[in-house]
Amino acid sequence: MTSTQSTSVPTAAPSAPAVGHRIQNAVIKYGFIFVTVTLFAYFAISEPSFRDSATLLDTLRYVSVAAILGLGVTLTMAVGGMDMSVGAVAGLGVTVAAKTMVTYNQVGTVAILAVVAAGALAGLLNALLIVVLKIPDMLATLGTMFVIQGTKLILVDGQSITPGMTRSDGTTAPGRFTEGFLRIDRGTFLGIPVSVLIFGALTVLAWVFLARTRWGRVLYAIGANPEASRLAGIRVGAYRALAYVLSGVLASIGGLILASRIGQGDVSAGTSQLLEAVAVALVGTSVLGRGRPNVWGTALGAVLIGIITTGLTIEGLPYYTQDVVEGAVLILALVFSFTLSKRRTA
Repeated sequence: MTSTQSTSVPTAAPSAPAVGHRIQNAVIKYGFIFVTVTLFAYFAISEPSFRDSATLLDTLRYVSVAAILGLGVTLTMAVGGMDMSVGAVAGLGVTVAAKTMVTYNQVGTVAILAVVAAGALAGLLNALLIVVLKIPDMLATLGTMFVIQGTKLILVDGQSITPGMTRSDGTTAPGRFTEGFLRIDRGTFLGIPVSVLIFGALTVLAWVFLARTRWGRVLYAIGANPEASRLAGIRVGAYRALAYVLSGVLASIGGLILASRIGQGDVSAGTSQLLEAVAVALVGTSVLGRGRPNVWGTALGAVLIGIITTGLTIEGLPYYTQDVVEGAVLILALVFSFTLSKRRTA
């Protein structure tokens, strides 16, 4: 009779540095999602009105413009640049929409086409400066921003356009914002604001484009190493131009929503949208530890900014306090993206 003796191989317990490394990776990967969920839970528990479905939809509606502009910034960040003109382009869209409908008495469809065309032209101008004239991205788009802001004021003699306004020649503006156009932001479909649906649809389209198509992968490749991409036969200039044109079009769509929201050609519209758009795009780089621009991260960043703004507003905190909190969140996101991620890869 033979007996068998099993031998067990002792497994070594993970060392303290390995455990610390895992914790750090988990913090980098899920930390920002945890912060978002925690803030949402805190406001939902402390402020009953925050839990209302109407409040939550209004939050998404509020951030829809910054989120769409942020998608454009994300595309330009993917090629290693950054579009600083998105706020000005959105403001230009507001002016063009008002000018088309109120001054020239055109229908909403014409205004939409005019606004999108203006956004595409702004993107082409950025592409010309960056790709052809070799001006650094941020400097070129900053210049474009000032040019557009000035052009916008020249178009309307520095005055906001409102229905029934008296023009410089003493006549009354014949047109108005059409009901169909105003439904872009004020209308709903199945109880969901149209602007939120536009935000969702554009997010999905941008994700498919960047993550599921060859063009999107090429944009990331150019952002990672433009010289290697050029040596691989990729038309780097054409793809960079594409990113900026798409960014201009997305900014113009944000301008359409903004014009529908305020119902007049406010000359100051869009000015504050630049910082929020850049913020949500930068926040997005930290989501899931990607460390690079990504569409879902930008969308989550916009939702986070909306949660903070809405929650603090319901709690009665003044607007300048909200700026401090939003700035702190942005700094936290940058720590996740640049400091902790680099330590992980070191």
